[in-house]
Amino acid sequence: MRRVGIAVIALSVALSGAVTAAISPELVTLRAEWAKVKYELPEEQREAAFEDLARQARHISDSKPGAAEPLIWEAIILASSAGENGGLGALSLVKQARELLLKAEEINATAMDGSVYTSLGSLYYQVPGWPLAFGDDDQARVYLEKALALNPDGIDANYFYGDFLMQQGDYAAAIIAFEKALQAPSRPDRPLADKGRRQEVQAALAEANNKL
Repeated sequence: MRRVGIAVIALSVALSGAVTAAISPELVTLRAEWAKVKYELPEEQREAAFEDLARQARHISDSKPGAAEPLIWEAIILASSAGENGGLGALSLVKQARELLLKAEEINATAMDGSVYTSLGSLYYQVPGWPLAFGDDDQARVYLEKALALNPDGIDANYFYGDFLMQQGDYAAAIIAFEKALQAPSRPDRPLADKGRRQEVQAALAEANNKL
């Protein structure tokens, strides 16, 4: 059964130090706030907080037409909001997120170390298929493998690929992906996101080992 909740999602951002220098101060603040909401805020407060962040992200996107990064972050926040919503309203949010990511792909598919593809892949394997939504495991694999081609050592690219493989029942391959995620270099500018993601990877790795 597919999950409408998006760990992304969490959507999926894997940023190197070089990429950090390229994004605007507004996005640096936005991604820091996203990490706080996702990994520190009590569960009952997250949905409203993500809704507020989504409004901020839309303002940034509107003020920077032609830039891929604001669109990616807006999509990430919408997908995270969908994960907290969990109901039919989540489907509308993930569809909006997909449209933003496809638009970002047209502008710059390699932005943020291929986060467009990590995020799209995450959406495609976590949402329901037709007629409710656009979920498609084959398309998810294509996107996730594109993300790994662009960012083979990234914690998020490997985590979401591993999570996808878990859902496919390929636990041995998932373990390899999770172990690689844990070996990913730290992002000094994103300590909270790294800490939270590593905890998710460790939990997923333990689950995969139990199922193998």
